[in-house]
Amino acid sequence: MTESRGRTGRDGDRRARRPPGTPCWVSLMVHGLDATQEFYGALFGWEFRPGPQQLGPYVRALLDGREVAGLGQLPPDRHLPVAWTPYLASDDVDRTAGAVRLCGGTIGVGPLDAAEAGRMLIASDPAGAVFGVWQAAAHLGTAVTGVPGTPAWNELITYEAAGVATFYATVFGHAPKAGSAAGPDHVTLHVDGRPVADVRGVGDALPRDRGPHWVTYFETADVDDAVARVVGLGGHVLEPVGEGARG
Repeated sequence: MTESRGRTGRDGDRRARRPPGTPCWVSLMVHGLDATQEFYGALFGWEFRPGPQQLGPYVRALLDGREVAGLGQLPPDRHLPVAWTPYLASDDVDRTAGAVRLCGGTIGVGPLDAAEAGRMLIASDPAGAVFGVWQAAAHLGTAVTGVPGTPAWNELITYEAAGVATFYATVFGHAPKAGSAAGPDHVTLHVDGRPVADVRGVGDALPRDRGPHWVTYFETADVDDAVARVVGLGGHVLEPVGEGARG
């Protein structure tokens, strides 16, 4: 399910390169690309145009002509969990790749150039959660936030928060701060004093068929209405609607 929070307000266009460690893009790799475009087009009003094809068929989702997310086609023989993947900004993807390896992570794809858009890699942290790294060139990332249909927040669901948060802090320079808003094993990652992502440890409650994974929340004006539309379009509710807190 696409998960949403009811925060409103417009941050406006994002024209500048993000500081290292800041989520700057989200991408979803699926087996049915056409059906996925139809689903999110109906849910969020997204339109689509082709993006870089280095990893296979790929489209960028646009909201009012501004890029907000990416969708890609998985090869038929790749039976991977389908989940949104956040990309964290880097000034030097190759250097970040070295840091990922030194800190116990794994590089799955790259580093490689995505045409003129930028340079990227896909990696997993020591617990196995997949994330991307983006070094912007022509493509700076999500072009608008703070309006319905745009990424609002990213949260890492893992076994234990503190150790994994240390990995991201070492690789990207995040400042991790413990908090209790989302449970006792909860760390918020900060960049330049600003919260950018949550890490939540759930121990044995982690779904065995998913393992550690990132979750992207999308902006909506009305969570209940968004859930109804998801179900009406054939989606599924994985967790009941509830209050959320960040930091």
